[in-house]
Amino acid sequence: MTNDIQEMKSVEDTAAASLDHQWLPFTPNRDFKSDPRMFASARGLYYYSPEGKAILDGSSGLFTTPAGHGRVEIADAVRDQILELDFTSGFLRAHPKSFMVASRLAQLLPEGLDTLFLVSSGSEAIDTSMKFALAYHRARGDASRTLFVARERSYHGVNVGGTLLGGMVNNRRTFSGLGVPVVHMRHTYLPENRFTPGQPKTGAELAEDLLRIIELHGAENIAACFVEPIAGSCGVHVPPVGYLERLREICTQHGILLVFDEVICGFGRTGQPFAAQSFGVTPDIITMAKAITNGNIPMGAVAISRTIHDTMMNGSPENAIEFFHGYTWSGHPVACAASLATLDIYQSENLFARAQQLSGRFLECAFSLANVPGVTDVRGYGMLAGVDIDPAVVGINGYELQKRLYDHGLHVKTTGNTAILSPPFIAEHKDLDFIVETTREVLASHG
Repeated sequence: MTNDIQEMKSVEDTAAASLDHQWLPFTPNRDFKSDPRMFASARGLYYYSPEGKAILDGSSGLFTTPAGHGRVEIADAVRDQILELDFTSGFLRAHPKSFMVASRLAQLLPEGLDTLFLVSSGSEAIDTSMKFALAYHRARGDASRTLFVARERSYHGVNVGGTLLGGMVNNRRTFSGLGVPVVHMRHTYLPENRFTPGQPKTGAELAEDLLRIIELHGAENIAACFVEPIAGSCGVHVPPVGYLERLREICTQHGILLVFDEVICGFGRTGQPFAAQSFGVTPDIITMAKAITNGNIPMGAVAISRTIHDTMMNGSPENAIEFFHGYTWSGHPVACAASLATLDIYQSENLFARAQQLSGRFLECAFSLANVPGVTDVRGYGMLAGVDIDPAVVGINGYELQKRLYDHGLHVKTTGNTAILSPPFIAEHKDLDFIVETTREVLASHG
């Protein structure tokens, strides 16, 4: 099929599809349907509109696709797996590739986090982690530990537990009656740290909020503290120097599990397999998803420490189910095949090291936007950056910005009035330049 025929078919498919029957997530649906901006195909660094226009992917999909789109290796693995074993439940049965994925992930993770529970998304990974925390404390005789600690300006997915852990008000305000006990520490954004590349030098003292919560509620009632090493979806808030280390100290001292939500940071975004390794802090649990399959098939995982594993196993009777939890799609054969093919690509193309090498140029480009009128802050670490804008100066808000960028051939995720840049690791310097210069041009044209 020629490109012209493909384009014609894509346009025809789009025209034939009614927009009336789907409610899009996290989208102003009425506005979108009045003027839709869609993707019809993707290859390498680019999405393509139904009309065939190339749109550079400046956000790796949704932090999902660091190896680029349309990877034949993953497509072949998925096809072969469907024909070999399309489905089996993980309940009382299993298949070899699920154990292979767990073993490969254990090799990438910090030492001691070597047991994996497979799920289908980051949201499922978070709620699974909360259950692990409760079950672990119960197994060790600490059943009173039912309270969770999280942080303002955080995002932990949209299942029940993750919604209440999250610190983004619009994600919470409609669902306040869900009932999981959570208290929040302050976020780490400080005005004096504006335009700081990498980790800010001030702000580590904000970790002491955990001690204040302990003093109020009692350590004996707190199960776990959840943080994103870098708070991604809410605008890329990089932890101050010493902040994560101090949280680790407090959690260890008071018997509280420390959980890193690495759904965005995991798989090379910080230049190491996981941000825990970049920052030199090992939590008790790590959640992951998104790039685990390069975005090709929904999948996630929870890594738990050997201590949690052994405590729960030893606390259960022989031949009993040790953890009453799981999903129909846990360890789905097709997802596992996609993950193994993805991990092969990351290894064979040395993409985590490439991300580390690209980071300096990427952050230099991102921080060059600091001189654009209306840009009020730039933050970044590794291959992740947030650019805040003032709509009163720029003339458009973050929602309008992402639409204008699409029209100019660039896909970037925005949250509120923050543009979040997270390009694929296969990007070249010219692609990083295009991302920044297109953003600069669009901001300047509306200012």
